[in-house]
Amino acid sequence: MRTAAVVGTGLIGTSVALALTRRGVSVHLLDTNESAARTAAALGAGTVGPPAAPADIAVLAVPPGSVGEVLATQQSNGLARSYTDVASVKTGPERDVLAMADPSCYIGGHPMAGRELSGPLAASATLFEGRSWVLTPTPDTATDTLNRALEVVALCAAVPVVMESGAHDQAVALVSHTPHLVASLMAARLEHMPDDASRLAGQGLRDVTRIAGGDPRLWGDILDANATAVADVLQELAVDLTVAVAALRGLATHNADERAEGMMLVADLLGRGKKGRERVPGKHGEKPSNCTPVHVLIGDEAGELARLLATVAELGVNIEEMSIDHSPGERSGLVELVVEPAAAVRMAQRLTEYGWTVQRTPARADTRTGPAAEHGTRKVPLAAGT
Repeated sequence: MRTAAVVGTGLIGTSVALALTRRGVSVHLLDTNESAARTAAALGAGTVGPPAAPADIAVLAVPPGSVGEVLATQQSNGLARSYTDVASVKTGPERDVLAMADPSCYIGGHPMAGRELSGPLAASATLFEGRSWVLTPTPDTATDTLNRALEVVALCAAVPVVMESGAHDQAVALVSHTPHLVASLMAARLEHMPDDASRLAGQGLRDVTRIAGGDPRLWGDILDANATAVADVLQELAVDLTVAVAALRGLATHNADERAEGMMLVADLLGRGKKGRERVPGKHGEKPSNCTPVHVLIGDEAGELARLLATVAELGVNIEEMSIDHSPGERSGLVELVVEPAAAVRMAQRLTEYGWTVQRTPARADTRTGPAAEHGTRKVPLAAGT
């Protein structure tokens, strides 16, 4: 692949352009928002304007409802020989393409990566590394188009997953779209939260509401395009919520039978949740392992975190996940390094010998008490997931 065009220079489009440019592809940037395109170009994502000759492939980074129309327009302009998109819903765009454009040189695409931030300034050339990238060919998709899309995925260091569009939409409704809506519903409860309550917010709350910080307009488009599949998942969740409310009301009574039944229902819901959580893949798509956290106190000074990570690297320990808790009133932070259990004790001992303050933690928990619960958390994913 020598040339590519990216239509739409938001977070995903600019990240694709940065990744391709880094691998030596000449990228041309197009956007109705000229300021966004110029910003992406200034970041090194490519040059603004269409290529002189058709590009090898064009990546349409536009909302799901616009894919068909934009594809038809760019095909008539002769922008590229093949086309793909990065919309997070596939059935609607595929239907529009079949009705409005030439489907032989088009293949649907959806990189399973993103951030809470939006726009070209939030883009990263490494955004897709190790992440799944779904491709949804139709019976009309030409082999050359499939191969060019696979090359884009490879150049972005992602992992291709070929699916039928309907199966994709049902899957993302469960693993992406409904979780975002649920996070927003929980975060909405905090809009008028008293100051006293806000001071008690810990990592559990931040984990649950983190993705609620996404662009409401973008997510409105996504939910609109996948409304039925999301509603089906949310309806199942509503049944469990009704059971949970009834169970908790029972626990709040003095009736022994109602309390016993309530506890049984709560235990069942929590147990099912634990089993479901265990189905979420760990690093590289593998079954998640039972890891152990090691908490290290560091000063809030430039270079402290880098010095800690350099020490860990010298010990040869692989960090599965890391989070940083900043104390609101202190110039210090608590770093949680999640590692394999076999390495945890040795690493804690060696870090102590190197002069670091290591806090002993019996087990990892989302709801914490004590000093760690008073910190503000920033989680840093160190491995592919999604």
